[in-house]
Amino acid sequence: MSLRLSSRLLVGVSAMLALPAAIAADRVQVVTSFSILGDIVENVGGEHVDVKSLVGADGDSHVYSPRPGDARALAEADLVVFNGLLFEGWMERLIESSDYKGPLVTATDGIDKLSYAGHSHDHGHDHDHDHDHGHDHDHGHDHDHGHDHGHGHDHDHGHDHVHGEFDPHAWQDMEQARVYITNIRDGLIKADEANADEYRANADSYLAEMAEVDAEIRELISEIPSSTSVITGHDSFGYFSNAYGIHFLSPVGLSTEVEPSGASMAELVDVINDQNVQALFHENMTNPAVIQQLSEETGLPIAGTLYADALASEGEASTYLGMMRHNARTLHDSLAEPGHDDHEADEGHDHDHDHDHDHDHDHSEHSH
Repeated sequence: MSLRLSSRLLVGVSAMLALPAAIAADRVQVVTSFSILGDIVENVGGEHVDVKSLVGADGDSHVYSPRPGDARALAEADLVVFNGLLFEGWMERLIESSDYKGPLVTATDGIDKLSYAGHSHDHGHDHDHDHDHGHDHDHGHDHDHGHDHGHGHDHDHGHDHVHGEFDPHAWQDMEQARVYITNIRDGLIKADEANADEYRANADSYLAEMAEVDAEIRELISEIPSSTSVITGHDSFGYFSNAYGIHFLSPVGLSTEVEPSGASMAELVDVINDQNVQALFHENMTNPAVIQQLSEETGLPIAGTLYADALASEGEASTYLGMMRHNARTLHDSLAEPGHDDHEADEGHDHDHDHDHDHDHDHSEHSH
C-alpha cells in the first residue's frame, strides 16, 4: 500500500470517528431536573436532543443536593426543563447560581393544579386553577408561556424543602402530562426553531401513544372497587387518585424528607383497621422500612413496587409511559375483582375521594 493511500485511509477513518462528536455537538443540549422529565424530552426531541437528568433513575428529587458539575451542565445547556410547584426547590437556586440565560421550561405551567393544604389521611384535594404562584420571580430568562415563575420559596439555603399549597406530582395524571408535553415541545422549538416541524410531529405521536396508555389504565383500574384504599411510602399519588379513582394513603406528606411520627403511624394503623385498605406498596425511591413496619403491625401484604417520582433503572418502568402502565397493572393485579366495574369511564366522573373539583380553569392560552 502506498504512503499516499495509507494517509488517505487514515484521514477517512479520523473523519468517521469525529462524525458522532460533530452530530452530538449539533444536538440541543437539554438539562432536566429528574428522570421522568428526561424521558419526555427524549420522546419529543428525538434525534435532535442530548438529555442530561440531574436526578437519575431511582433517585429522590426531594432530598437531592446539587453537585458542582450540575451548575456547569446548566451553564452549557441550550434548554433547561424542571417541574416547578416546589417539587425540586433546589432547582431554581441552581439555575440562578449557574447564570443560565437560555430558554427555561417549567413543565407544570398551565396544568389543573391540585391544592394540598397539608398531609392528611383523607386526601382532601381541591382543584385550584389560579396561576399566581405567590410572587413574581424573575430569572432573567425569556419564558415561553408568559407566566410568573414565583414559587413561594423559603430562601434559606439549608435543607428547606417545603411544598407550597399545590401537589407537584402532576405527571401522575396523564391529562396533566399532556400539558408537560406541549410545554416541552414549545421550549424545544424556541431553542431549535430549525427542527420545529419534527418536534411538533414527535409531540403529536407521543400524545397519541399516551392516549392509548391512558385508556389502558382506565380499563385496568375500572376492575378495582372504588372503595379500595392502598398505602404508599409518601403522598405522591393524589393526581393518580383524582384521575383514575383509587384512594391512596401514606404515612408522610408530599416530601420524602419527612419521617413519620409515632402518632402518625398509630393514626394510620387505625385508618387501616377502619377503612377498606387492601394492600401496601413500596415506592422505588423511598425507604421501605416504614411500609415494612406497617405490614408487620397490620398483617397487610406488601403487594409490589410503584413508581412515583423517578423512573426505574431498567425494565418496563424505565420510561414514563411504561412506568404509568406498570403502576396500573401492579394495582390491578393486587386489587382487582374479576367482572367488577364501578368506575365511570368519562372524564367528568366523581371518584368519591373527597376531591373538590373547580373547573373554572381557562385553557385558552395553552394548547393541550
